[in-house]
Amino acid sequence: MAKRGEAAATAYGEPRKFDPKFRGPIYNRHCTDVLCCIIFIVVILGYIALGIVAWVHGDPRKVAYPTDSYGKFCGQMGTPNENKTILFYFNILKCASPIVLINLQCPTTQLCVAKCPDRFATYIDMQASYRYNSSYWEYYRQFCRPGFNNPKKSIAEVLRDEDCPSVIIPSRPFIKRCFPDFTTKNGVLTVANKTTFKDGRGVIRNVTDLREAANGINSVLDARSIGMKIFEDYASSWYWILIALFIAMILSLLFLVLLRFTAGFLFWIFIASVLGIIGYGIFHCYWEYDSLRGMPGSDLTIYDIGFQTDFRVYLQLRQTWLAFMIILCIVELIIILMLIFLRNRIAIAITLLQEGSRAIGYIMSTLFYPIVTFILITICISYWAVTAVFLATSGEPVYKVMANQTLCKYANLTCSPTTFNTTNVTKVCPGAQCTFAFYGGESLYHRYIFVFQICNAFVFLWLVNFAIALGQCTLAGAFASYYWAFRKPADIPVCPVFSSFGRAIRYHTGSLAFGSLILAIVQMIRIILEYLDHRLKASQNSFTRFLLCCLKCCFWCLEKFIKFINRNAYIMIAMYGKNFCTSAKEAFFLLMRNVVRVAVLDKVTDFLLFLGKILVAGGVGVLAFFFFTRRIPVIMEETPALNYYWIPLLTVIIGSYLIAHGFFSVYAMCVDTLFLCFCEDLERNDGSAAKPYFMSASLHRILGKKETNPRKGK
Repeated sequence: MAKRGEAAATAYGEPRKFDPKFRGPIYNRHCTDVLCCIIFIVVILGYIALGIVAWVHGDPRKVAYPTDSYGKFCGQMGTPNENKTILFYFNILKCASPIVLINLQCPTTQLCVAKCPDRFATYIDMQASYRYNSSYWEYYRQFCRPGFNNPKKSIAEVLRDEDCPSVIIPSRPFIKRCFPDFTTKNGVLTVANKTTFKDGRGVIRNVTDLREAANGINSVLDARSIGMKIFEDYASSWYWILIALFIAMILSLLFLVLLRFTAGFLFWIFIASVLGIIGYGIFHCYWEYDSLRGMPGSDLTIYDIGFQTDFRVYLQLRQTWLAFMIILCIVELIIILMLIFLRNRIAIAITLLQEGSRAIGYIMSTLFYPIVTFILITICISYWAVTAVFLATSGEPVYKVMANQTLCKYANLTCSPTTFNTTNVTKVCPGAQCTFAFYGGESLYHRYIFVFQICNAFVFLWLVNFAIALGQCTLAGAFASYYWAFRKPADIPVCPVFSSFGRAIRYHTGSLAFGSLILAIVQMIRIILEYLDHRLKASQNSFTRFLLCCLKCCFWCLEKFIKFINRNAYIMIAMYGKNFCTSAKEAFFLLMRNVVRVAVLDKVTDFLLFLGKILVAGGVGVLAFFFFTRRIPVIMEETPALNYYWIPLLTVIIGSYLIAHGFFSVYAMCVDTLFLCFCEDLERNDGSAAKPYFMSASLHRILGKKETNPRKGK
């Protein structure tokens, strides 16, 4: 044992030496990673400046309101379009899909209108009817260019000058835009109960020609009515949802408290169940193997029949069941041997779990610290989203020449609406117009908007990771103060969470920012790789796809590893107050010297916490199911009338799981902290009067060591 410990010490650094002055978290600290702290503060100030600049140049109305071909907002207060809130397309057939209509500019004139057309009509039919009834023109002109009032103008000139649409189609508004009012009648696509329509150019078209221009609109519009029903369900059941989530919180707390007494019982019940299931599998394989004896063809080998797509063929062979039985026997033997040789480490892991439950019982305020982390992350997300919107809308209106002639040399060139009529563009390209295209600009600021968006995303990742790191360091400091209290709970400091939070902010902002920066860089690279993979998805280059897949896999693994190192580095920072690199190195070597204990503790903790999440979410979900489906006679009359009972049910289940995850994340941090403290305790001390252990009496018993300096209150 001594030689093995010396070998581990040589490979993974020297174990700790006893320090008579060490009493847990260091209170006389100094600032760590000051340079990174300064950079972090400067970046935050720059981020604030970026938000201010985006606020000055941005205009969210460009997102809230659609824009017509003249760069004016539809529905904007105090403008001629105040009562015209909907965007109308002259020729929707030129638009490929709703995605093009919403995000890009469709190559047709767009006007703001008060309402969408509710009938089929063509300009030619309007001219014919106008001679007898002027009301036809009064209705049709509201979809023509503002100021146009010449119904006698020829159709050729009207279409050339884009004065009016050649045809209007029954439509209804969606996202403040007019889309054809599709309906399905006996499996046939119709618009206003018609399957054909005149396009105003002398051609009879089928309504299916509109399908590509408005693909999927029907299903989305139907989703609006579903959305209203969902809103009604939330409005009538929110009170009961909150009650269910409160029950989930109580159950989560109760589970954490009961882990002190049931951790070992739950784990060994699970192990016994696994062994029993595998044992039954071995028996079943033997029974199938024996029952096939003498059956025709059962003695053939798998090699004899070759590859078969029907798996049931292999189940008719004795060799298949023999192979299954051998595999299950090997698995059963491995589990039994692991339990025999790792029984002591499993006992330590279970005891640490019970100790974690005891620690949370003494420091209950730690369970509510995730609320602080949630608030900080919410602020980061809100600031990032607002800044991104203002950056995306900080361009100036850009106008381009839109010509009917495909050979017009001025097509798609930028133009100015105020001087367009004085140029010779209309002479070279009859019917050309200077219409709004998009928001952009040629200034230095506008040219770097994309770079600013990348910076916005990167700083957002950095700040979110910092908020998580701050929470981990704060909780680690609080739980470390519990472990290193010589007499528990008498020596636990007052307000350990608040004190730990103050130490983390005052002394270790730089170290937390350093670790968060490394993680943010890796995450940003992963986002870029995902973007490239999305853009190159249609590429036929197999090597490129393979390379991107390998890079994504490598950086995913790297992110997981960095998160693991950071988490343990923050625990060491909370204990010793050293810089990030030193803490990460010491944490890594300490874990490597106890790698088997780490693996056992990690798996035992993951299993018990996952079981707890399932029990909480499942238990509250079952209760909510019986309540919302009126299967509890006592409170049946209190159940609200719902359109979809699964809406509040899913909300309760997901919410319960998230609440349990929030509480159990604190518990997981507690166990990780206590484990590192336990490893430190073993290396620093030997249980003598001169070097007493700080661990609890239950851990003493597991290690088989007697304390020579017993103390009360432990």
